[in-house]
Amino acid sequence: MTTRALREPSTTDQHLYATDIPARLDRLPWTRFHTLLVLALGITWLLDGLEVTLAGSVSGALKDSPVLRMSNTEVGLAGGAYIAGAVLGALLFGWLTDRLGRRRLFFVTLALYIGATAATAFSWNLESFLLLRFLTGAGIGGEYTAINSTIQEFTPARFRGWVDLTINGTFWLGAALGALGSVVLLDPALVGGELGWRLCFGIGALLGLFIVPMRLWIPESPRWLMIHNQPQKAERIVAGIERRYRERGIELPPIDRPPLHLHARDPTPLREVFHSLFVDHRRRALVGLTLLSAQAFFYNAIFFTYALVLTDFYAVPSEDVGWYVLPFALGNFCGPLLLGRLFDVVGRRIMISGTYLVSGVLLTLSGYLFQQQLIDVTQQTIAWMVIFFFASAAASSAYLTVAETFPLEIRALAIAVFYAFGTGLGGLLGPTLFGALIETGERSNVLYGYLVGAGLMIAAAWVQARWGAAAERQPLEQVARPLSQVRDRR
Repeated sequence: MTTRALREPSTTDQHLYATDIPARLDRLPWTRFHTLLVLALGITWLLDGLEVTLAGSVSGALKDSPVLRMSNTEVGLAGGAYIAGAVLGALLFGWLTDRLGRRRLFFVTLALYIGATAATAFSWNLESFLLLRFLTGAGIGGEYTAINSTIQEFTPARFRGWVDLTINGTFWLGAALGALGSVVLLDPALVGGELGWRLCFGIGALLGLFIVPMRLWIPESPRWLMIHNQPQKAERIVAGIERRYRERGIELPPIDRPPLHLHARDPTPLREVFHSLFVDHRRRALVGLTLLSAQAFFYNAIFFTYALVLTDFYAVPSEDVGWYVLPFALGNFCGPLLLGRLFDVVGRRIMISGTYLVSGVLLTLSGYLFQQQLIDVTQQTIAWMVIFFFASAAASSAYLTVAETFPLEIRALAIAVFYAFGTGLGGLLGPTLFGALIETGERSNVLYGYLVGAGLMIAAAWVQARWGAAAERQPLEQVARPLSQVRDRR
Protein backbone atom coordinates (compact mmCIF):
# COMPACT_ATOMS: atom_id res chain seq x y z
CA MET A 1 0.00 0.00 0.00
CA THR A 2 1.17 3.50 -0.68
CA THR A 3 -1.01 4.96 2.05
CA ARG A 4 0.79 4.22 5.30
CA ALA A 5 0.74 5.24 8.93
CA LEU A 6 3.58 7.45 10.11
CA ARG A 7 3.17 6.30 13.68
CA GLU A 8 0.60 4.49 15.72
CA PRO A 9 -2.17 6.56 17.28
CA SER A 10 -2.17 7.11 21.01
CA THR A 11 -4.52 8.59 23.54
CA THR A 12 -2.82 11.96 23.23
CA ASP A 13 -1.84 12.06 19.58
CA GLN A 14 -3.89 12.01 16.42
CA HIS A 15 -3.25 9.32 13.81
CA LEU A 16 -0.81 10.57 11.19
CA TYR A 17 -0.39 9.00 7.78
CA ALA A 18 1.26 9.65 4.43
CA THR A 19 -0.56 9.34 1.12
CA ASP A 20 0.32 9.79 -2.53
CA ILE A 21 -3.30 9.41 -3.71
CA PRO A 22 -3.59 12.99 -5.10
CA ALA A 23 -0.39 12.55 -7.13
CA ARG A 24 -1.60 9.19 -8.47
CA LEU A 25 -4.94 10.66 -9.53
CA ASP A 26 -3.23 13.61 -11.24
CA ARG A 27 -0.82 11.41 -13.23
CA LEU A 28 -3.59 9.34 -14.86
CA PRO A 29 -3.96 9.65 -18.64
CA TRP A 30 -7.43 10.64 -19.85
CA THR A 31 -9.41 7.52 -20.66
CA ARG A 32 -12.95 6.17 -20.88
CA PHE A 33 -13.12 6.24 -17.06
CA HIS A 34 -12.88 10.04 -16.98
CA THR A 35 -15.25 10.45 -19.92
CA LEU A 36 -17.96 8.33 -18.29
CA LEU A 37 -17.46 10.13 -14.97
CA VAL A 38 -17.92 13.51 -16.64
CA LEU A 39 -21.01 12.35 -18.53
CA ALA A 40 -22.69 10.84 -15.47
CA LEU A 41 -22.03 13.81 -13.21
CA GLY A 42 -21.70 16.74 -15.58
CA ILE A 43 -25.25 16.28 -16.83
CA THR A 44 -26.29 18.40 -13.84
CA TRP A 45 -25.53 21.53 -15.83
CA LEU A 46 -27.66 20.25 -18.66
CA LEU A 47 -30.56 19.88 -16.23
CA ASP A 48 -30.09 23.42 -14.96
CA GLY A 49 -30.03 24.76 -18.51
CA LEU A 50 -33.18 22.82 -19.27
CA GLU A 51 -35.01 24.25 -16.25
CA VAL A 52 -33.93 27.84 -16.83
CA THR A 53 -34.83 27.69 -20.51
CA LEU A 54 -38.21 26.14 -19.86
CA ALA A 55 -38.99 28.90 -17.38
CA GLY A 56 -38.26 31.49 -20.05
CA SER A 57 -39.66 29.68 -23.06
CA VAL A 58 -43.02 28.88 -21.46
CA SER A 59 -43.42 32.34 -19.90
CA GLY A 60 -45.91 33.34 -22.58
CA ALA A 61 -47.94 30.19 -21.95
CA LEU A 62 -47.82 30.83 -18.20
CA LYS A 63 -49.25 34.31 -18.74
CA ASP A 64 -52.00 32.88 -20.96
CA SER A 65 -52.75 29.99 -18.57
CA PRO A 66 -56.34 30.11 -17.27
CA VAL A 67 -55.04 28.60 -14.01
CA LEU A 68 -51.91 30.66 -13.30
CA ARG A 69 -52.53 33.95 -15.21
CA MET A 70 -49.01 35.20 -14.46
CA SER A 71 -47.88 38.77 -15.12
CA ASN A 72 -44.38 39.72 -16.34
CA THR A 73 -43.39 40.54 -12.78
CA GLU A 74 -44.66 37.17 -11.56
CA VAL A 75 -42.68 35.43 -14.29
CA GLY A 76 -39.61 37.20 -12.93
CA LEU A 77 -40.66 36.20 -9.41
CA ALA A 78 -40.80 32.54 -10.48
CA GLY A 79 -37.23 32.87 -11.70
CA GLY A 80 -36.34 34.35 -8.33
CA ALA A 81 -38.01 31.43 -6.51
CA TYR A 82 -35.91 28.96 -8.51
CA ILE A 83 -32.75 30.90 -7.65
CA ALA A 84 -33.72 31.16 -3.97
CA GLY A 85 -34.13 27.40 -3.85
CA ALA A 86 -30.75 26.92 -5.53
CA VAL A 87 -29.11 29.22 -2.98
CA LEU A 88 -30.53 27.49 0.09
CA GLY A 89 -30.12 24.04 -1.43
CA ALA A 90 -26.47 24.74 -2.17
CA LEU A 91 -25.81 25.82 1.43
CA LEU A 92 -27.60 22.88 3.03
CA PHE A 93 -26.34 20.18 0.71
CA GLY A 94 -22.88 21.73 0.44
CA TRP A 95 -22.46 21.42 4.21
CA LEU A 96 -23.74 17.83 4.10
CA THR A 97 -21.50 16.95 1.15
CA ASP A 98 -18.36 17.85 3.09
CA ARG A 99 -19.58 15.91 6.14
CA LEU A 100 -21.27 12.84 4.63
CA GLY A 101 -19.48 12.40 1.31
CA ARG A 102 -19.81 13.38 -2.34
CA ARG A 103 -21.43 10.17 -3.59
CA ARG A 104 -24.25 9.99 -1.10
CA LEU A 105 -25.32 13.57 -1.71
CA PHE A 106 -25.36 13.51 -5.50
CA PHE A 107 -28.07 10.84 -5.28
CA VAL A 108 -30.10 12.78 -2.69
CA THR A 109 -30.04 16.01 -4.67
CA LEU A 110 -30.92 14.25 -7.92
CA ALA A 111 -33.94 12.63 -6.26
CA LEU A 112 -35.14 16.00 -4.97
CA TYR A 113 -34.79 17.52 -8.43
CA ILE A 114 -36.69 14.71 -10.17
CA GLY A 115 -39.57 14.83 -7.71
CA ALA A 116 -39.93 18.62 -7.70
CA THR A 117 -39.74 19.21 -11.44
CA ALA A 118 -42.24 16.40 -12.10
CA ALA A 119 -44.62 17.90 -9.54
CA THR A 120 -44.34 21.32 -11.22
CA ALA A 121 -46.35 19.94 -14.11
CA PHE A 122 -49.29 19.57 -11.71
CA SER A 123 -49.21 23.14 -10.29
CA TRP A 124 -52.73 24.29 -9.44
CA ASN A 125 -52.12 27.96 -8.64
CA LEU A 126 -49.35 30.56 -8.54
CA GLU A 127 -48.28 29.68 -4.99
CA SER A 128 -47.85 25.97 -5.74
CA PHE A 129 -45.90 26.79 -8.91
CA LEU A 130 -43.53 29.07 -6.97
CA LEU A 131 -43.01 26.47 -4.21
CA LEU A 132 -42.22 23.68 -6.66
CA ARG A 133 -39.84 25.90 -8.61
CA PHE A 134 -38.13 26.65 -5.28
CA LEU A 135 -37.71 22.92 -4.55
CA THR A 136 -36.47 22.24 -8.07
CA GLY A 137 -33.84 24.93 -7.59
CA ALA A 138 -32.85 23.40 -4.24
CA GLY A 139 -32.12 20.10 -5.96
CA ILE A 140 -30.02 21.77 -8.64
CA GLY A 141 -28.15 23.94 -6.11
CA GLY A 142 -27.26 20.86 -4.12
CA GLU A 143 -26.12 19.10 -7.28
CA TYR A 144 -23.70 21.92 -8.05
CA THR A 145 -21.84 21.50 -4.76
CA ALA A 146 -21.65 17.70 -4.78
CA ILE A 147 -20.85 17.38 -8.48
CA ASN A 148 -18.33 20.24 -8.81
CA SER A 149 -16.25 18.90 -5.94
CA THR A 150 -16.38 15.29 -7.19
CA ILE A 151 -15.37 16.09 -10.74
CA GLN A 152 -12.49 18.34 -9.70
CA GLU A 153 -11.17 15.76 -7.24
CA PHE A 154 -11.05 13.04 -9.92
CA THR A 155 -9.82 15.16 -12.85
CA PRO A 156 -6.02 15.30 -13.45
CA ALA A 157 -4.68 18.80 -12.79
CA ARG A 158 -3.52 19.40 -16.37
CA PHE A 159 -7.09 18.97 -17.69
CA ARG A 160 -9.02 20.62 -14.86
CA GLY A 161 -9.70 24.02 -16.41
CA TRP A 162 -10.86 22.82 -19.80
CA VAL A 163 -12.93 19.96 -18.35
CA ASP A 164 -14.63 22.21 -15.81
CA LEU A 165 -15.48 24.90 -18.35
CA THR A 166 -16.74 22.41 -20.92
CA ILE A 167 -18.96 20.70 -18.38
CA ASN A 168 -20.41 24.02 -17.29
CA GLY A 169 -20.99 24.82 -20.95
CA THR A 170 -23.31 21.82 -21.28
CA PHE A 171 -25.83 23.99 -19.45
CA TRP A 172 -26.58 25.23 -22.95
CA LEU A 173 -27.20 21.79 -24.37
CA GLY A 174 -29.94 21.65 -21.77
CA ALA A 175 -31.07 25.08 -22.88
CA ALA A 176 -31.30 23.84 -26.46
CA LEU A 177 -33.23 20.76 -25.33
CA GLY A 178 -35.63 22.95 -23.38
CA ALA A 179 -36.06 25.25 -26.36
CA LEU A 180 -36.81 22.38 -28.73
CA GLY A 181 -39.17 20.80 -26.24
CA SER A 182 -41.07 24.04 -25.78
CA VAL A 183 -41.33 24.61 -29.54
CA VAL A 184 -42.91 21.18 -29.99
CA LEU A 185 -45.10 21.09 -26.90
CA LEU A 186 -46.31 24.70 -27.14
CA ASP A 187 -47.22 24.38 -30.81
CA PRO A 188 -51.05 24.62 -30.94
CA ALA A 189 -51.08 22.21 -33.87
CA LEU A 190 -49.39 19.52 -31.76
CA VAL A 191 -50.17 20.06 -28.06
CA GLY A 192 -50.15 23.70 -27.03
CA GLY A 193 -52.21 25.45 -24.42
CA GLU A 194 -52.42 24.40 -20.79
CA LEU A 195 -51.25 20.83 -21.40
CA GLY A 196 -48.23 21.95 -23.42
CA TRP A 197 -46.42 23.91 -20.72
CA ARG A 198 -47.17 21.21 -18.14
CA LEU A 199 -45.63 18.50 -20.31
CA CYS A 200 -42.53 20.68 -20.75
CA PHE A 201 -41.65 20.21 -17.08
CA GLY A 202 -41.82 16.45 -17.48
CA ILE A 203 -38.75 16.52 -19.74
CA GLY A 204 -36.39 17.13 -16.83
CA ALA A 205 -37.94 14.40 -14.70
CA LEU A 206 -37.55 11.81 -17.46
CA LEU A 207 -33.95 12.85 -18.07
CA GLY A 208 -33.21 12.69 -14.35
CA LEU A 209 -34.51 9.12 -14.15
CA PHE A 210 -32.17 8.20 -17.00
CA ILE A 211 -29.19 9.62 -15.05
CA VAL A 212 -29.69 7.52 -11.90
CA PRO A 213 -28.26 4.21 -13.26
CA MET A 214 -25.38 6.11 -14.89
CA ARG A 215 -24.17 7.18 -11.44
CA LEU A 216 -24.35 3.83 -9.68
CA TRP A 217 -20.81 2.78 -10.67
CA ILE A 218 -19.10 6.02 -9.54
CA PRO A 219 -17.03 5.54 -6.37
CA GLU A 220 -16.65 7.99 -3.52
CA SER A 221 -13.97 10.63 -4.05
CA PRO A 222 -10.64 9.20 -2.80
CA ARG A 223 -9.57 12.71 -1.84
CA TRP A 224 -12.63 13.05 0.39
CA LEU A 225 -11.97 9.64 1.96
CA MET A 226 -8.33 10.37 2.73
CA ILE A 227 -9.17 13.49 4.76
CA HIS A 228 -11.99 11.72 6.59
CA ASN A 229 -9.73 9.07 8.11
CA GLN A 230 -10.53 6.41 5.52
CA PRO A 231 -7.15 6.13 3.70
CA GLN A 232 -7.44 2.38 3.20
CA LYS A 233 -10.75 2.71 1.36
CA ALA A 234 -9.32 5.54 -0.74
CA GLU A 235 -6.32 3.34 -1.54
CA ARG A 236 -8.57 0.48 -2.72
CA ILE A 237 -10.50 2.80 -5.06
CA VAL A 238 -7.37 4.31 -6.63
CA ALA A 239 -5.68 0.92 -6.91
CA GLY A 240 -8.77 -0.41 -8.70
CA ILE A 241 -8.66 2.48 -11.18
CA GLU A 242 -4.94 1.91 -11.82
CA ARG A 243 -5.53 -1.84 -12.28
CA ARG A 244 -7.97 -1.15 -15.12
CA TYR A 245 -5.29 0.95 -16.83
CA ARG A 246 -2.75 -1.87 -16.58
CA GLU A 247 -5.25 -4.46 -17.80
CA ARG A 248 -5.68 -2.37 -20.95
CA GLY A 249 -1.91 -2.10 -21.42
CA ILE A 250 -1.74 1.61 -20.54
CA GLU A 251 1.52 2.51 -18.83
CA LEU A 252 1.20 4.95 -15.95
CA PRO A 253 3.71 7.80 -15.62
CA PRO A 254 5.88 7.88 -12.49
CA ILE A 255 4.64 9.81 -9.46
CA ASP A 256 6.22 13.24 -9.70
CA ARG A 257 5.78 14.70 -6.20
CA PRO A 258 6.24 13.60 -2.58
CA PRO A 259 3.34 12.22 -0.55
CA LEU A 260 1.10 14.35 1.61
CA HIS A 261 1.35 13.96 5.37
CA LEU A 262 -2.10 14.22 6.93
CA HIS A 263 -3.62 13.78 10.34
CA ALA A 264 -7.04 12.34 11.02
CA ARG A 265 -9.56 14.93 12.18
CA ASP A 266 -13.21 15.33 13.00
CA PRO A 267 -15.57 17.05 10.52
CA THR A 268 -14.61 20.69 10.13
CA PRO A 269 -16.72 22.92 12.42
CA LEU A 270 -18.46 25.89 10.82
CA ARG A 271 -16.34 28.31 12.83
CA GLU A 272 -13.18 26.95 11.20
CA VAL A 273 -14.86 26.91 7.78
CA PHE A 274 -15.65 30.61 7.87
CA HIS A 275 -12.28 31.49 9.40
CA SER A 276 -10.57 29.67 6.54
CA LEU A 277 -12.78 31.28 3.90
CA PHE A 278 -12.89 34.86 5.12
CA VAL A 279 -9.69 35.26 7.15
CA ASP A 280 -7.03 32.87 5.87
CA HIS A 281 -8.24 33.15 2.26
CA ARG A 282 -10.05 36.48 2.33
CA ARG A 283 -8.54 37.71 -0.92
CA ARG A 284 -9.65 34.59 -2.74
CA ALA A 285 -13.05 34.97 -1.08
CA LEU A 286 -13.36 38.48 -2.52
CA VAL A 287 -12.44 37.25 -5.99
CA GLY A 288 -14.89 34.34 -5.85
CA LEU A 289 -17.75 36.44 -4.53
CA THR A 290 -17.19 39.13 -7.14
CA LEU A 291 -16.97 36.73 -10.07
CA LEU A 292 -20.06 34.74 -9.09
CA SER A 293 -22.16 37.80 -8.22
CA ALA A 294 -21.39 39.55 -11.49
CA GLN A 295 -22.07 36.55 -13.72
CA ALA A 296 -25.21 35.62 -11.76
CA PHE A 297 -26.76 39.05 -12.28
CA PHE A 298 -25.59 39.17 -15.89
CA TYR A 299 -27.01 35.76 -16.77
CA ASN A 300 -30.11 35.47 -14.66
CA ALA A 301 -31.29 39.01 -15.31
CA ILE A 302 -31.04 38.58 -19.07
CA PHE A 303 -31.83 34.93 -19.61
CA PHE A 304 -34.79 34.59 -17.26
CA THR A 305 -36.46 37.49 -19.10
CA TYR A 306 -35.13 36.61 -22.58
CA ALA A 307 -38.56 35.54 -23.80
CA LEU A 308 -40.19 38.70 -22.44
CA VAL A 309 -37.88 40.92 -24.50
CA LEU A 310 -38.68 38.91 -27.62
CA THR A 311 -42.44 38.95 -27.09
CA ASP A 312 -42.87 42.48 -25.71
CA PHE A 313 -40.38 44.43 -27.84
CA TYR A 314 -40.06 42.34 -31.01
CA ALA A 315 -43.59 40.85 -31.13
CA VAL A 316 -42.30 37.27 -31.37
CA PRO A 317 -45.16 34.80 -30.71
CA SER A 318 -44.63 32.94 -27.44
CA GLU A 319 -44.73 29.55 -29.17
CA ASP A 320 -41.79 30.62 -31.40
CA VAL A 321 -39.47 31.79 -28.61
CA GLY A 322 -37.66 28.44 -28.60
CA TRP A 323 -36.30 29.03 -32.11
CA TYR A 324 -34.48 32.13 -30.86
CA VAL A 325 -33.10 30.29 -27.83
CA LEU A 326 -31.33 27.72 -30.03
CA PRO A 327 -28.71 30.04 -31.60
CA PHE A 328 -28.29 31.77 -28.23
CA ALA A 329 -27.59 28.36 -26.65
CA LEU A 330 -25.14 27.48 -29.43
CA GLY A 331 -23.02 30.56 -28.73
CA ASN A 332 -23.03 29.81 -25.02
CA PHE A 333 -21.96 26.19 -25.49
CA CYS A 334 -19.20 26.98 -27.99
CA GLY A 335 -17.59 29.59 -25.72
CA PRO A 336 -16.36 27.23 -22.95
CA LEU A 337 -15.72 24.43 -25.46
CA LEU A 338 -13.47 26.50 -27.74
CA LEU A 339 -11.91 28.83 -25.16
CA GLY A 340 -11.63 26.34 -22.30
CA ARG A 341 -8.24 24.93 -23.24
CA LEU A 342 -6.75 28.43 -23.09
CA PHE A 343 -7.57 28.61 -19.38
CA ASP A 344 -5.03 25.81 -18.84
CA VAL A 345 -2.47 27.06 -21.37
CA VAL A 346 -2.60 30.87 -21.26
CA GLY A 347 -3.64 30.89 -17.62
CA ARG A 348 -6.55 31.66 -15.34
CA ARG A 349 -5.79 35.29 -14.56
CA ILE A 350 -5.62 36.50 -18.17
CA MET A 351 -8.46 34.41 -19.55
CA ILE A 352 -10.93 34.99 -16.72
CA SER A 353 -10.43 38.74 -16.59
CA GLY A 354 -10.43 38.95 -20.39
CA THR A 355 -13.72 37.11 -20.90
CA TYR A 356 -15.43 39.16 -18.17
CA LEU A 357 -14.21 42.42 -19.70
CA VAL A 358 -15.23 41.56 -23.27
CA SER A 359 -18.68 40.44 -22.09
CA GLY A 360 -19.32 43.71 -20.28
CA VAL A 361 -18.17 45.90 -23.15
CA LEU A 362 -20.21 44.01 -25.76
CA LEU A 363 -23.38 44.12 -23.63
CA THR A 364 -23.01 47.90 -23.32
CA LEU A 365 -22.78 48.29 -27.09
CA SER A 366 -25.68 45.96 -27.89
CA GLY A 367 -27.81 47.55 -25.16
CA TYR A 368 -27.35 50.94 -26.78
CA LEU A 369 -28.33 49.55 -30.20
CA PHE A 370 -31.42 47.97 -28.62
CA GLN A 371 -32.43 51.20 -26.93
CA GLN A 372 -32.01 53.16 -30.16
CA GLN A 373 -34.02 50.52 -32.09
CA LEU A 374 -31.15 50.11 -34.54
CA ILE A 375 -31.33 46.31 -34.65
CA ASP A 376 -34.13 43.87 -35.44
CA VAL A 377 -34.84 40.62 -33.67
CA THR A 378 -32.41 38.60 -35.82
CA GLN A 379 -29.59 41.06 -35.23
CA GLN A 380 -30.41 41.14 -31.52
CA THR A 381 -30.13 37.36 -31.38
CA ILE A 382 -26.77 37.43 -33.19
CA ALA A 383 -25.52 40.10 -30.78
CA TRP A 384 -26.50 37.95 -27.79
CA MET A 385 -24.80 34.93 -29.40
CA VAL A 386 -21.50 36.83 -29.61
CA ILE A 387 -21.78 38.35 -26.13
CA PHE A 388 -22.52 35.07 -24.45
CA PHE A 389 -19.84 33.20 -26.35
CA PHE A 390 -17.46 35.07 -24.03
CA ALA A 391 -19.84 35.39 -21.06
CA SER A 392 -20.43 31.66 -20.91
CA ALA A 393 -16.69 30.98 -20.58
CA ALA A 394 -16.50 33.74 -17.96
CA ALA A 395 -19.40 32.35 -15.92
CA SER A 396 -17.99 28.81 -16.07
CA SER A 397 -14.62 30.06 -14.88
CA ALA A 398 -16.26 31.58 -11.80
CA TYR A 399 -17.37 28.11 -10.68
CA LEU A 400 -13.93 26.75 -11.50
CA THR A 401 -12.33 29.46 -9.34
CA VAL A 402 -14.33 28.84 -6.17
CA ALA A 403 -14.03 25.08 -6.57
CA GLU A 404 -10.25 24.89 -6.85
CA THR A 405 -8.92 27.70 -4.62
CA PHE A 406 -10.04 26.54 -1.16
CA PRO A 407 -8.93 23.62 1.06
CA LEU A 408 -10.18 20.14 0.31
CA GLU A 409 -12.02 19.74 3.62
CA ILE A 410 -14.34 22.66 2.89
CA ARG A 411 -14.49 22.54 -0.89
CA ALA A 412 -18.17 21.67 -1.31
CA LEU A 413 -19.27 24.18 1.32
CA ALA A 414 -17.00 26.83 -0.21
CA ILE A 415 -18.71 26.27 -3.55
CA ALA A 416 -22.06 26.51 -1.78
CA VAL A 417 -21.23 29.68 0.17
CA PHE A 418 -20.00 31.63 -2.82
CA TYR A 419 -22.65 30.23 -5.12
CA ALA A 420 -25.26 31.27 -2.54
CA PHE A 421 -23.83 34.72 -1.90
CA GLY A 422 -23.17 35.42 -5.56
CA THR A 423 -26.41 34.00 -6.84
CA GLY A 424 -28.39 35.56 -4.00
CA LEU A 425 -26.98 39.01 -4.72
CA GLY A 426 -27.07 38.74 -8.49
CA GLY A 427 -29.60 36.06 -9.27
CA LEU A 428 -32.49 37.00 -7.01
CA LEU A 429 -32.33 40.69 -7.81
CA GLY A 430 -31.73 40.31 -11.54
CA PRO A 431 -34.84 38.51 -12.81
CA THR A 432 -37.20 40.51 -10.58
CA LEU A 433 -35.60 43.82 -11.57
CA PHE A 434 -35.60 43.05 -15.28
CA GLY A 435 -39.14 41.74 -15.17
CA ALA A 436 -40.24 45.07 -13.68
CA LEU A 437 -38.16 47.07 -16.19
CA ILE A 438 -39.67 45.19 -19.13
CA GLU A 439 -43.13 45.67 -17.65
CA THR A 440 -42.73 49.43 -18.16
CA GLY A 441 -42.49 48.91 -21.92
CA GLU A 442 -39.65 51.46 -22.13
CA ARG A 443 -36.45 50.42 -23.91
CA SER A 444 -34.47 53.04 -21.98
CA ASN A 445 -35.37 51.37 -18.68
CA VAL A 446 -34.23 48.00 -19.99
CA LEU A 447 -30.96 49.63 -21.11
CA TYR A 448 -30.32 50.77 -17.54
CA GLY A 449 -30.53 47.14 -16.45
CA TYR A 450 -28.09 46.10 -19.16
CA LEU A 451 -25.64 48.79 -18.04
CA VAL A 452 -25.76 47.54 -14.46
CA GLY A 453 -24.96 44.00 -15.63
CA ALA A 454 -22.15 45.24 -17.88
CA GLY A 455 -20.66 47.34 -15.10
CA LEU A 456 -20.59 44.39 -12.73
CA MET A 457 -18.78 42.24 -15.31
CA ILE A 458 -16.16 44.92 -15.95
CA ALA A 459 -15.60 45.40 -12.21
CA ALA A 460 -15.18 41.63 -11.80
CA ALA A 461 -12.59 41.62 -14.60
CA TRP A 462 -10.53 44.19 -12.66
CA VAL A 463 -10.75 42.22 -9.40
CA GLN A 464 -9.66 39.00 -11.11
CA ALA A 465 -6.78 40.68 -12.94
CA ARG A 466 -5.51 42.13 -9.68
CA TRP A 467 -6.03 39.29 -7.18
CA GLY A 468 -6.92 36.11 -9.11
CA ALA A 469 -4.93 32.94 -8.40
CA ALA A 470 -2.76 31.30 -11.06
CA ALA A 471 -4.11 27.77 -10.49
CA GLU A 472 -3.60 26.38 -13.99
CA ARG A 473 -2.07 22.86 -14.12
CA GLN A 474 -1.48 22.92 -10.34
CA PRO A 475 -2.56 20.06 -8.02
CA LEU A 476 -5.51 21.00 -5.84
CA GLU A 477 -3.40 20.42 -2.72
CA GLN A 478 -0.84 22.98 -3.93
CA VAL A 479 -3.44 25.57 -4.92
CA ALA A 480 -4.94 25.34 -1.41
CA ARG A 481 -3.18 23.47 1.39
CA PRO A 482 -5.50 20.91 3.08
CA LEU A 483 -6.49 21.83 6.63
CA SER A 484 -5.47 18.32 7.73
CA GLN A 485 -1.99 18.51 6.22
CA VAL A 486 0.77 18.15 8.81
CA ARG A 487 2.71 21.39 9.12
CA ASP A 488 5.41 20.32 11.52
CA ARG A 489 6.33 16.67 12.00
CA ARG A 490 9.03 17.14 14.62
